[in-house]
Amino acid sequence: MRKTLVLDTNVLLHDPDAISKFTNNDVVIPLSVLEELDSMKRLSDELGKNARYVIRYIDSLKAKKSGDLHNGVTIDNGIKVRIHLEAKGGQEKRAFPLPHDRNKILLAAYQIREQGDHVVLVSKDFVVRVKAEAIGLEAEDYENLKASYDNLYRGYRKIKLEKQEIDKFLKDGHLTLDLKDLHPNEYVLMTCAEQSTGVAKYNSQTKRLEALSKITKDIWGIQPLNVEQRCALDLLLRDEIKLVTLLGPAGTGKTLMALATGMKKVFDDNIYTKILVSRPIMPLGKDIGFLPGTKDEKLFHWMQPIFDNLEYLCQSTTGDASSAETQQWIMDSKKIEMEAVTYIRGRSLPKMYMIIDEAQNLTPHEVKTIISRAGRGTKVILTGDPTQIDNPYLDKDSNALTFTVNKFKHLPIFGHMFLERTERSELAALAAEVM
Repeated sequence: MRKTLVLDTNVLLHDPDAISKFTNNDVVIPLSVLEELDSMKRLSDELGKNARYVIRYIDSLKAKKSGDLHNGVTIDNGIKVRIHLEAKGGQEKRAFPLPHDRNKILLAAYQIREQGDHVVLVSKDFVVRVKAEAIGLEAEDYENLKASYDNLYRGYRKIKLEKQEIDKFLKDGHLTLDLKDLHPNEYVLMTCAEQSTGVAKYNSQTKRLEALSKITKDIWGIQPLNVEQRCALDLLLRDEIKLVTLLGPAGTGKTLMALATGMKKVFDDNIYTKILVSRPIMPLGKDIGFLPGTKDEKLFHWMQPIFDNLEYLCQSTTGDASSAETQQWIMDSKKIEMEAVTYIRGRSLPKMYMIIDEAQNLTPHEVKTIISRAGRGTKVILTGDPTQIDNPYLDKDSNALTFTVNKFKHLPIFGHMFLERTERSELAALAAEVM
């Protein structure tokens, strides 16, 4: 059955290609949505970019397609797009005051339904959906760029084998098994009734389980404290795996391991020319420009968790007495760069080791922009916890981390590890478990 889908502004900002995703349906853009997009088009961040993209796309429909945007223009996949001008009505017919843009969208959807259409309001704003249902409108979240967090690929699994199979793996360093559902670079914890164990990585090229890369000494003062961390470090150390995602609660070592491996690769092995560390700026909706000082001075506050990890690595490597001197030498070397995600777009980044921390606060389109900046020889690591999101229009199913894992899990260039065990301290582990 053909539906009339009224799109909220946040849907178009989340996915600027959303208009073309509703096959064989009518798509309605209320005038208030266009006005809101127009007010945001001058922003220099990803929201401004998406607003400009949507406005240009709608404007292009007039030239490329026959028809009138107010009466409807038919595009590909049987989609008919039109702009809705809200009719004026009496205040007694309105459930909510009109000055609020969200309520103007509700009024537009209500008026269209009064004309006899099967209307569905599509919004990423939970409150808007609740208001819509309160006045008898059907409302849905935008599901196109979602993947189930609860059923997310974990990056490792446990399997039971015979003792002789595990012994053969430990002797030869590899084992051929008929496990057709394994993903490339998935890790396997092998167990048996006789208590023998082994950890292996699945190689999709050779179709066999292979031993992890050896760690002959600590990596800038740190060693893996559990099997998950051992597998995560193996992913980080393998230069052929160009994209790595590390998910898990606070204290599981995601950022620390990524930074330590980057220090080894840049300063010890000279594999990459520089470490680029970035985090989304999500301070309750305020922008980095509200802080005084230069860009580096502003970034210092948002990058403080990175500096804390760097200080810990320096202390672990050289001791407390020399840690400050070592940290200053690292910063003076210009081989570690802190950057806001906002300023990565447009850059070309070859032979770099990129760490994007707190990536759960990015949209799928933002992470696409970041990954597409990677030049030849660059490795990208995304870390974060999809259950701790500050972006008001993202959830554990629609954020960049969950989306990236779901899209890349079948590719040999990608590796993923879900870290569950907190190793920061006993107190941190208890907090993650009981709170």
